[in-house]
Amino acid sequence: MAELPPAQRVASVDLGAIAANLRTVRSRLKPTTRCIAVVKADGYGHGAAPVARAALAAGAWGLAVSTLPEALELRGLVPPERLLVLGGLTADDAPAAASAGCSVACHSWELANALERAVPAGSRLSVQLKVDTGMSRLGCSLAEAPQLASRIAGSDRLALGGVYTHFAASDSDAAFTREQYGRFVSVVEQLQVEPGLRHAANSCAALRHPELQLDAVRIGIALYGCEWPSLRPALTLQARVTQVREIPAGSTVGYDRTWRAERSSRVAVIAAGYADGVMRARSGRGDVVIRGQRRPVIGRISMDQMTADVTGDEEVRAGDWATLIGEGISAEEVAGHAGTNSYEVLTSIGRRVSRRYQE
Repeated sequence: MAELPPAQRVASVDLGAIAANLRTVRSRLKPTTRCIAVVKADGYGHGAAPVARAALAAGAWGLAVSTLPEALELRGLVPPERLLVLGGLTADDAPAAASAGCSVACHSWELANALERAVPAGSRLSVQLKVDTGMSRLGCSLAEAPQLASRIAGSDRLALGGVYTHFAASDSDAAFTREQYGRFVSVVEQLQVEPGLRHAANSCAALRHPELQLDAVRIGIALYGCEWPSLRPALTLQARVTQVREIPAGSTVGYDRTWRAERSSRVAVIAAGYADGVMRARSGRGDVVIRGQRRPVIGRISMDQMTADVTGDEEVRAGDWATLIGEGISAEEVAGHAGTNSYEVLTSIGRRVSRRYQE
């Protein structure tokens, strides 16, 4: 078997930071409030299973993902009813959901009926009712929620494991967040059956509006140490410098010749591009860190490579590591340069990037 070369692109994940962030969130909640660790999209690019184990060890009650395949990868880490599939399923997905056995979100009569038909006699599938309170995305309407909850709870093959909603703007519109919360609490009070686990708050709501915590909170981006100053970023993204070029004044770098050297310059070629999650919108914006110093990104981001100006540093050489996230460069900073948010930055990190874990 051919020997594999050393990794050129590495995401180092600090599982101790994951655990610390979970504990930080828990410290701001009532002792009885349960934390659901959201590990969808491969744990926001960090690795779903390692993150899930770290969060559970730190006190998370359950896990949430978006798809059935994501749930299957985590079976056995928690009881089935504590593993929630948040994403929208259709009637065609019902047999697979019944086979998976984890808790699934239900947002319509059609899906409830299909799930019931798919569950074998003598078995019961945990279902959580998703109610739309203002996101205008996935969920049943406020008007149909009471009857749909009764439909699920009255089935001998389904169990109403919970009722939940999702805030549209908990980070930017406190008034509308409270309005959504009020709608949700009102509809839950109208139910003629036990609602099971009631939850509405995501990371921002749990930290900024702890009075909205109900029975559980869903901790996503906070688990990974982003969007909140008291948390510890868990991921460092690095790539190898593969060549250092000496170029004369007037030379251009990269596709479309967007950067021109105003003087004789040293250019570090780095083995990471948009196929690895370094967004093309980051071209010519922001920095990387090489040998402890920030160096500006220059030229277009390519599929597999990027470049940085290391003029004035004669020590930089091929084999050095360039830090793209970490060493003072946050995912939020990168997002600002790319015109997006930290969620997209993290979940875009590609499969070619090796993950390494430390406790």
